[in-house]
Amino acid sequence: MTVYCFGSINQDHIYTLPHRLAPGETLAASGYGVELGGKGANQSVAAALAGTVVRHIGAVGAGGADAALAAFGVDVSGVQVVAEATGHAIILLEPEGENSIVIHPGANRAIDLDQAQAALSKADMGDLLLVQNETAHVAQMAECAMGLGMEVIYSAAPFDAQATQDVLPFANILIVNAVEAAQLQAALGVPFEDLPVETVIVTKGAEGASWHARGTPEIHVPAMAVDAVDTTGAGDCFTGALAAALDEAMSPQDAMRFATVAAGVQVGRAGTAGAMPTRAEIDAALA
Repeated sequence: MTVYCFGSINQDHIYTLPHRLAPGETLAASGYGVELGGKGANQSVAAALAGTVVRHIGAVGAGGADAALAAFGVDVSGVQVVAEATGHAIILLEPEGENSIVIHPGANRAIDLDQAQAALSKADMGDLLLVQNETAHVAQMAECAMGLGMEVIYSAAPFDAQATQDVLPFANILIVNAVEAAQLQAALGVPFEDLPVETVIVTKGAEGASWHARGTPEIHVPAMAVDAVDTTGAGDCFTGALAAALDEAMSPQDAMRFATVAAGVQVGRAGTAGAMPTRAEIDAALA
């Protein structure tokens, strides 16, 4: 089986701050680094390192970050090179491990839909597709995947009510954090059981994650106890690892545990894509 990811590819510019910025304050960073990022790329890397075959579909500008993505073992034959600049993010990392992020979409919003769907056409029935809200054509790609008999896992982030409503009819699993879950319920005015999607997963940071599926009891798994160093990309790590686990036909309980442990390992060190754990590291933490 194969995990496809239609998603963003960014260059992350990470600034380590001595304290949280106050309004109007100018502050010298205590550290700086550049690495691969974007919710799509992060999820692809997390899934690939967790042990599954991953093919990424997206776009970069000239000299973009696709080579860095390929270095993690991700198939980038579906990545387009476009005239727009590669997407990038400015990440302000605070001492407690929390962060603030500003994103410029760039090439992620200039993807050619026909080329993207052509890359997806190689998928087999039962393959998985990961999608998020950082690229153009998300609903169209999710609909195309469903038509091919694929399972669609949708991370509704960054949260946009209209985008989420457009994608939900073509998603099998919706993943949101606690804040996004509240925003979604407020926007639609319906409880989880009435959402047009079979399964909703809510990630809750240090409180773990919950699996809500129609007709079955809620599954809750606790987070792994860890001293957080950097929470950037933790949700993407969870999603990518979950996709790898489901691709191996793990049960929902086991897949959720696998994903929360992977995220626990990831937040225990600095970085985004570069901090994603390998399968050996996840298995060791599980043991």
